[in-house]
Amino acid sequence: MNLDDFSDLIERPDGGVRRDAEERRERLRVPPGALGRLDELGEWLSSAQQASPVRPVEQPRVVLFAGDHGVAGLDVSGRAPGTAHELVRATLEGASPLAVLARRFSVPVRIVDAGLDCDPELLPEAVVRTRVRRGSGRIDVEDALTAEEAEAAVRLGIAVADEEADSGTDLVVLGDLSVGGTTAAATLIAALCGTDASVVTGRGGAGIDDLAWMRKCAAIRDALRRARPVLGDQLQLLAAVGGADLAAMTGFLLQCAVRRLPVVLDGVVGAAAALVGQRAAFRAPDWWLAGQLSGEPAQAKALDRMALNPVLDHGVIVGEGCGALLALPFVQAAAALVAELPEREPEAAEGGADDEKDDATD
Repeated sequence: MNLDDFSDLIERPDGGVRRDAEERRERLRVPPGALGRLDELGEWLSSAQQASPVRPVEQPRVVLFAGDHGVAGLDVSGRAPGTAHELVRATLEGASPLAVLARRFSVPVRIVDAGLDCDPELLPEAVVRTRVRRGSGRIDVEDALTAEEAEAAVRLGIAVADEEADSGTDLVVLGDLSVGGTTAAATLIAALCGTDASVVTGRGGAGIDDLAWMRKCAAIRDALRRARPVLGDQLQLLAAVGGADLAAMTGFLLQCAVRRLPVVLDGVVGAAAALVGQRAAFRAPDWWLAGQLSGEPAQAKALDRMALNPVLDHGVIVGEGCGALLALPFVQAAAALVAELPEREPEAAEGGADDEKDDATD
């Protein structure tokens, strides 16, 4: 598998439709600019749908990729190593912030186990049947995945994207349920942006103290030494310092762009997968929307590199797709306003009638 092949498969959203949407927006009774970012979101969605006026978002879905990272064993996370399955269980039981929001917004949630480090019996078969491997390697001293596992994870993401597109999903809210994932994500972003470890090291969704931050920074620094020699091959990079969930998310994002399925990104893990995807196919980010700014410095770095401007900045750092899901009503509101607001009456009609009367008199 060569991820660079996606560059020939992915086209940009329809520019002609976007121009039609912009012209239609100029004709609405509400003055241009009065709706702020909503105008831009409506036009983005219209071009992605190839429809003007834009269609309402009626079948959104939250897709969460789950996995444990061996680097969490260095005590770089606010959660104990190998406990991502607890996040999955809380979401399935409706007890997580994401589950509460999804229930309130009536959005179905799909969880994909790419690399959880737990016994399969702890979770439903529908979740664990997709697992590529049990946990990912400790990226500061070893590869996260073998080459075969990295390819299998990318293919998993591709298959999930195809299933969502075929089922009628019209917008995806993408998130992750991981422990140690922000460390791997920051390593990928630092490697792709040519940045030092200290610039991208954040404190994660669960929060860590200063000593843990220093351990995390050191782990990213050591992982970067292993990442730089394989920067020319995205699949090798994901195998070296990524993880099963990150590789699956990369395949998912690329295939969503192929299938013209728009995606709202959540935090730093999704941003890292997106940055790897951009390296493979430069047109792919046109299909993605940054839902929120999570406060992770690596995420800000990645979004800046992809020229993605977050919809929200409310200080939500819990992760798990919450920030992106909070942006969904904003996107739906943009679609509704652009589609349903009335247009102004033509102003030339009365003037044209008067001109004809004058000509008849002459």
